[in-house]
Amino acid sequence: MKYTLRQLQIFLEVARHQSISAAAQRLHMSQSAASEALQNLEHAYEIALFDRVSNKLTLNAVGRTVRKEAQSLLDHAQSFEEVLNSHEEIGHIKVGASFTIGNHLATRYLADYLHHYPEADVALEIANTPEIVTRVLNYEVDIGMIEGEVQHRELELIPWREDELVVFCAANHPLATKRSLSIRDIKEAAWILREPDSGARLTFDKAMAGLLPDINVYMEFRHNEAIKNAVESGLGIGCLSRIVLQRNLANGDLVPLELPRRDMRRIFYFALPRKRFPLESVQFWMDTCREADA
Repeated sequence: MKYTLRQLQIFLEVARHQSISAAAQRLHMSQSAASEALQNLEHAYEIALFDRVSNKLTLNAVGRTVRKEAQSLLDHAQSFEEVLNSHEEIGHIKVGASFTIGNHLATRYLADYLHHYPEADVALEIANTPEIVTRVLNYEVDIGMIEGEVQHRELELIPWREDELVVFCAANHPLATKRSLSIRDIKEAAWILREPDSGARLTFDKAMAGLLPDINVYMEFRHNEAIKNAVESGLGIGCLSRIVLQRNLANGDLVPLELPRRDMRRIFYFALPRKRFPLESVQFWMDTCREADA
């Protein structure tokens, strides 16, 4: 073989950061050493892996193909090294979860996971669905947990569990006694929603097909708690996952509103790169999540 695992590490870090200096810093080596290793890898196979424009390196078509294989190879090597070191050390995992899943579900599974892998280093990164998908495709997390379908040829989606969005208002809101919303109510309401492209917003927009041009989106927030607080203050009505609203609905702080003939159901998915080497830790994380919801 004319390559080394270290060269592949450097290549992947440069691909991730689009910068040799940033990659070198992450790998605790000099910029010149990182640059030389990358050049040696390219020269050994007489290929160019990046398009070089100014100080930015962007993967070209060859680089994108090599990246997937290099990541799979390094994952395999890391898994093999963990087996050699100790079975107790296996289980390190980076999980990326969308806001609803990360804040209200993923943390519930940590105890069972760490009971099986007591020495595991578990990292949980929370962002909206598009950001989590990007991190999965860039191999920044080992597995993503997202709130809806995303079309991408390099992304594998594995159905996990069902969810439902609920439209709600404050207990003292004029619509609270009505319970069921008419078309007129939907159009006249001040809506407080998640930001565009979030999983919840995409489901809402799909359910409101035919009415979207007439809907008054009064406020948009990235965080579920901000929406609940705004609705509870009487600023408008909201739409969030039933998981997020369970306690508030039970306490009577917030009141659910029915939308006849509007399908607010959706599926949560595990998201993985299609060509990633299968890791035992990722499979056990998925199994843990499924068993907890059974």
